[in-house]
Amino acid sequence: MPTEEFHDALAGVLAGVQRTIRRRLRDGLTTPPLRGAQVELLRLVTAQPGIRVSAAAKELYLAGNSVSTLVNQLSRAGYLRRETDPEDRRSALLLPTPAAEARLRAWETRRSALMREQVERLTDEERAALAAALPALRRLAQNVHQEVEGI
Repeated sequence: MPTEEFHDALAGVLAGVQRTIRRRLRDGLTTPPLRGAQVELLRLVTAQPGIRVSAAAKELYLAGNSVSTLVNQLSRAGYLRRETDPEDRRSALLLPTPAAEARLRAWETRRSALMREQVERLTDEERAALAAALPALRRLAQNVHQEVEGI
């Protein structure tokens, strides 16, 4: 496969897998689905409780007003709390609610089950190839992240 074709194929496969996983996980939801950016913000706030809106925007590569809009949506839905930053009263600290934590746990459980089911459908050789590719894929993700960050 020519190099350029490989690059395009890899990008397409990675995006397609992520999109399909999201679509499959939306099936059977009893609550309104969250958009990708909303889920990413919830995951970030759960991993880093007390993060500021500006830091979340930087981490997610989004404009501050876009994150503020997401925060407002998720706060109204009962998934985020805002607290005034004691060090800078003009800033807000973001905290997940128990409902957000429960929703993310349920999503991660469903995602793990979906991936386990799909990986088990592969041949032993295909599973081995994916396992062997994981370090290279992690490095690829790290390189892209570092380039975007200007590191």
